[in-house]
Parts: sequence; C-alpha cells; structure tokens
Amino acid sequence: MNRIPDALLYAQPVGRVSPLRVVAAFFLLALGACILAFAMTGDNAANRDFICYWAAGQQLAHHGNPYDGAAILGLERAAGFEQNQPFFMRNPPSAFFLALPLGFVGVRAGCVLWSLALVAALMGSIRMLWIMHGRPPDRLHLVGYLFPPAFACLLAGQTGIFILFGATLFFYFAESRPYLAGAALLLCGLKPHLFLPFGVVLIAWIATRGAYRILVGAGVALMASLVLSLFLDPAAWSHYAHMSSTARLQEEFIPTISLMFRLIIHRDAVWLQLFPAFAGCVWALWYFWTLREQWDWLEHGSLLLVISVMVAPYAWFTDEAVLVPAILAGVYGASGSVRSLIALGCIAGIALTEVLCGVSISSGFYVWTAPAWLAWYLWATRHRSAMNRYDPPRSADGVLLETTMSE
Repeated sequence: MNRIPDALLYAQPVGRVSPLRVVAAFFLLALGACILAFAMTGDNAANRDFICYWAAGQQLAHHGNPYDGAAILGLERAAGFEQNQPFFMRNPPSAFFLALPLGFVGVRAGCVLWSLALVAALMGSIRMLWIMHGRPPDRLHLVGYLFPPAFACLLAGQTGIFILFGATLFFYFAESRPYLAGAALLLCGLKPHLFLPFGVVLIAWIATRGAYRILVGAGVALMASLVLSLFLDPAAWSHYAHMSSTARLQEEFIPTISLMFRLIIHRDAVWLQLFPAFAGCVWALWYFWTLREQWDWLEHGSLLLVISVMVAPYAWFTDEAVLVPAILAGVYGASGSVRSLIALGCIAGIALTEVLCGVSISSGFYVWTAPAWLAWYLWATRHRSAMNRYDPPRSADGVLLETTMSE
C-alpha cells in the first residue's frame, strides 16, 4: 500500500466546493479569455487560424457552403485577413457544430467566445487529469498550462485543445459512463488522422471487453452531427471533397516524421506518408495485446496518444496539444527525479521560444518536437507502473479524503 504523503495527514472528507473557489475559477477563466481576445482582436484575429472557423460559421448560419473559396475569402478579407488565398476550415462536415455558433456573432465577439471555450476546455482537461491521478497535493498539474503546443493552440485559436478535451473525457468516463465516453470521441473526430494507432486499439479493446456501449455513444453523437451538417448544407460532403482535392494539401510542407519519410524515399509517392501510421498501428496492436489483461486507458493510452500524433500523416505543432495527458503522466511519474523535470523544461523551453519568436507553424523547426515528447515520456515513466500511481487517502468507510490545502 502506498504511503500517505505528510501533507495529507491533516486531510478531511471532501465536501462542497467552496463558492470562493468557483468565483476564482470563473475569474481566472474570464481573465485568460480576455487576454487572448485582446491579442486576437481586429486585424490580428483575422490573421490567425480562428478566422477560418469564424468564416465557416458565417456561411453555415446562412446555409451557405463553408468550403466556397470566393465566399470565404470575401468574409475573411472584410474582417482584415491579409492573404490573397482563402483560409479554409479543413475539418470534415461532422465538425460544423463547432463552427456554427460563430456564425451569429461578429469577429470580435466570436473571438471572445472562441477564446473562452478554448480556455475552459484546457482547464477542464487538466482538472480531470488531476483527479484521475488521485488529486495529488502538489501543483505539478499546472505544467499542463505551460505546455508549448497548448499555448500555441490558444494563441492561434486552433482546435487542438477541443480535441484534447474529447480525449480526456474519454479517459475519464471510459469505465464509468461508456455512452458519454463514446460521445466524447466526436471531438477526437475533428482530426481523425491524429488517432490512427489509438483508434485501432480502441476497436480491439471494445471487441475484447464487449464495451459496445461506447460504440453506441459514439454512433449517436456522430449521427447527430451528420444530421446537423446535412441540414446546414445538404451537399456538405461533396463540397468538402472538392475543397480537399483542389487545396493541393499534398504539396504543403508539414513538419511531420511522415512527410520527412516520404521526402527521403520518393517525393511524389504520397502513399509513403501513410507508412509510419501503418507501422504505428501494427505496433499499437502488439502493445495492446501484451497488456490487454491490465489495460489502463490513462496510463497506456497516454503512450498511444504520443505515438499516434508522431506517426500521423498530417499534423501541426498545435495538434500536439492533445499530448497533455502524456505530459502530465510523465511529470507525475518523474516527480521524484529532478533530472527528468529539467529535461522536460529544456525541451519545452526551446519549443516555447520558437513559438514566441514567431517561427512559422509550417517550419521544419517543429519536426523534432513530437519525437522529443516521446523520448522524454519514455524516460520519465521508465520505472512507473499502474501500481505506483498515487493512491489518495480514504476514511474507514471509503470516503475520499482531501487535503486542507487549497487546490
């Protein structure tokens, strides 16, 4: 049995959440959103990734085509966009539910709402991860707020944090509320190519455990989003296919291991970009099969997330925000090793410097980050097992105890 930390000797039963803490949380949420909104107002907001979701939402609110280049460019230019090519929302029509609310507000109000949603999703994700790790009394979970991809995601107004929220919800409810866990996967479906090995293992886990209620939850959520997309734009999928074929995405430089592999072997063989993902899926199935009896989504799924993002055929630095569960798992696993935390600080410091110095998101200087997170995670968790996870104290009748220190 794990030793109870000294800081918890004066623990007491968990009661109601203090109203003061609730007020403070909302204040911090509003403050963070206002800071982001101030940084993203006017022309500045129009030249960040947020603008493509706002323009798509404007089209959807009027039952227009959110992939219409001329219409999108007109909306973006009117808002202050400086480029001469339309900036499309590249998510599939199943993501319309996310952009639709932006269609009923102006660019400034939309920026504030979007920023609020991003900050809330990040706070919710980190809070759930802290709970899943046993509510440790330290403040190591605050590292999640400083994770460079999440920070870059907030600045750009990208959807990576929403995807993080979906993955965290799945971890949180996979065992207790499978329908809700399945529905949360809809957020992961915003960019399904980031979850190929993860998805293969999820299907294998569902089949071996008979956890078909997760499939039901995912199916219901997906069906609802598809009905909404067809109501807003009956030809949504054909419009999406046309945009994807004309955007010439295969000619873009994307700082990923997959693209580097393709460029080294044969530049014009686009299918080679899928090979690392295929290899990752094979490894993921082997990894799951060897651990199927003691499979734990928070512990083993965190490594799957890192592998899935690293071998993804298409990914940006901001997409790595979904790796917060793995980073926090590594931080807790390495909490007794100063060297591991210093190594994380060095990696994160270099990545954050690139972000703050304005290095383009499509720069090759971001190719190293995903392998670096993987290397650090493996090093930080090399001595950790599921039995070593912090076990919070409970009273004689099983009531969870909580430290008297502020959370």
